[in-house]
Amino acid sequence: MTPLDRKDRLAIFSLSVGHFINDAYSNFLGPLLPVLVAKLNLSIAEAGWLAAILVVSSSFAQPVYGYISDRYLKRAFVVFSPLVTALFMSCLGLANSYWALALLLVCGGVGIASFHPQGAAMTAIASRHRKGLGMSIFVTSGTIGYSLGPLLITYTVLWFGLERSYFVMIPGLIVFAMLFFLVPATDHSSKVVIQRGLRQSLGAVWRPLSQLYILVVIRSAVQMCFVNFLPLYFSQQGLPPLLAGKVTTLFLFFGALGGFSGGTLADKFGEKNVILFSMLFSAPLLTGFLLTSGVSSYLLLALGGVVLLSTVPVNVVMAQNLVPHNASVVSALMMGLAWGVGGMFVPLIGRIADVAGLGRALMVIALLPLIGFVVSMFLPRERAVETVAADSSW
Repeated sequence: MTPLDRKDRLAIFSLSVGHFINDAYSNFLGPLLPVLVAKLNLSIAEAGWLAAILVVSSSFAQPVYGYISDRYLKRAFVVFSPLVTALFMSCLGLANSYWALALLLVCGGVGIASFHPQGAAMTAIASRHRKGLGMSIFVTSGTIGYSLGPLLITYTVLWFGLERSYFVMIPGLIVFAMLFFLVPATDHSSKVVIQRGLRQSLGAVWRPLSQLYILVVIRSAVQMCFVNFLPLYFSQQGLPPLLAGKVTTLFLFFGALGGFSGGTLADKFGEKNVILFSMLFSAPLLTGFLLTSGVSSYLLLALGGVVLLSTVPVNVVMAQNLVPHNASVVSALMMGLAWGVGGMFVPLIGRIADVAGLGRALMVIALLPLIGFVVSMFLPRERAVETVAADSSW
């Protein structure tokens, strides 16, 4: 197999670094919730709505950016979006009211939203004949950044105080400068030839694409609820904030490793089989975490993260294979819009937690992948995906 040239490798590297830093800042809210709840006297339900505000602002606009990206692949989006994310998400500690905090989250969400469709599409093009590998690197970089975000903001607040959380903006400024000079203004940013209209392309594959979308919503709902409420859950269990942040990072970091291995496993065993395995076994692992304590509990949480998030690059590549000429739009559907809909479960679980307790509320969401297992049984196999994709291109 012909190796990628230097220009392609540089594009994948720089886009992955941008994804890393962009997603690191996007995960600042969860670890800050315990101190923000105390500072602003918020209920658990209000805390859940804050998470929903961030998800909506960072997700539901992504298909619009994706539609633009499929025609122009704007380099400016992937260069400046992480800067916008860093500026606003670093200032969450300065908020002196619920609505000021909400406004910062909306503005930070704009930066998050505008990066992902363009980044995914440019990575797919730069990866050429090694799309699975390139997308795994891109997606895993974002997941690792998302997993390390809680540690970054937790240590910053610990060392400098909540009111000086803006110090954490510095890494984002450095990465912005790097992206400005490294993201190549080459044919990766040129127009893409579209043989068929967006509506016709999506309509031809609506059934498997809808099934994929439901699966990503389920996975995103579980991930979002655990990420946003784990620090609060551990706080209620008596763990100090720093340790709670570390355990939350453990869940996401091992999930990132699962995401990287998921692409490799899909190449060997098939995309559908990886998705089936993930949906079937993530539920008992996460349920086991909630029913145990100590080291065994943390181990089950880490394994649950590996299995649950192993499908992140698999779903994106499978969707891009279904609609190859609208890669940015379907990437936005899988990475953005589905993530946003999944995030709407957070205030719902927060409401259940106010009534029945946070542990029982998380138990409800941990069982959701079992529904996903049933849905994934109806996904087409790889050869069927190629046939449907060929039909959708004409």
